Amino acid sequence: MASSYTPHIKSITLYHLMIKGQQMIGIRFSPDRLIQNLIKGLPDPRWSKRYNMAYIENTKANLGIIFNTFKGEVWINYNRFLTNKPLKTTNESIAVEWYRKRKPIPQFRCCPEEYLLKLELKKYANSTVRTYVSFFEMFINHYKHKELNAIDESDIRAFLQKLIHRNVSNSYLNQAINSIKFYYEVVLGMPNRFYEIERPRKESKLPKVISKEEIISIIENTNNIKHRCIVKLLYSSGLRRSELLNLKISDV
Repeated sequence: MASSYTPHIKSITLYHLMIKGQQMIGIRFSPDRLIQNLIKGLPDPRWSKRYNMAYIENTKANLGIIFNTFKGEVWINYNRFLTNKPLKTTNESIAVEWYRKRKPIPQFRCCPEEYLLKLELKKYANSTVRTYVSFFEMFINHYKHKELNAIDESDIRAFLQKLIHRNVSNSYLNQAINSIKFYYEVVLGMPNRFYEIERPRKESKLPKVISKEEIISIIENTNNIKHRCIVKLLYSSGLRRSELLNLKISDV
């Protein structure tokens, strides 16, 4: 009898890290002697307690060394590392120029040019452009007297806490987080710099149901016996529309 056992595939996941102002390649992995020995052979490998992963300097040469070191031995997950792929390939006109030509507002901090340029190059939908610019300008004007590269996780959490105190929806909060992460992770090329920022839990909303009185009103206002029978059957049995349409006498 053939065995159904599948051997465990060894893997590492690469991350962009910013440590002491320098860009690093983070390497996350499950405890494994082979992987640990391979990492020791990389150029000046170090360990980050904060991110709980090994890391080396982020250079094109080091990325090639990682590939050659682990090739054929360990699967390399680049999903968190390679993030500069265009999101859309349509020829939709991106409305970014409008933001550049706006009349300056005194003491208002406008969206940085590099932010607009990256939105343009990545061909984000116009609705996304409007959302990202709006939320990011709200954020940078909250810290208008602070340099953007000096803003840290505690500052972002304080800003998000302010939004929470305004009782905004989870969707609103997530849009704010996305606009902020876009700047630091995509515009500045530091994916996952703020990946420890907490996101709100997905809201669970109960479906809207019509009341008993409304059902009675619908039944009483049907045009004929056939329609009244259909409505009563749907209400009393909980059938789906497709199930009702395919119902046969033998099913009753």
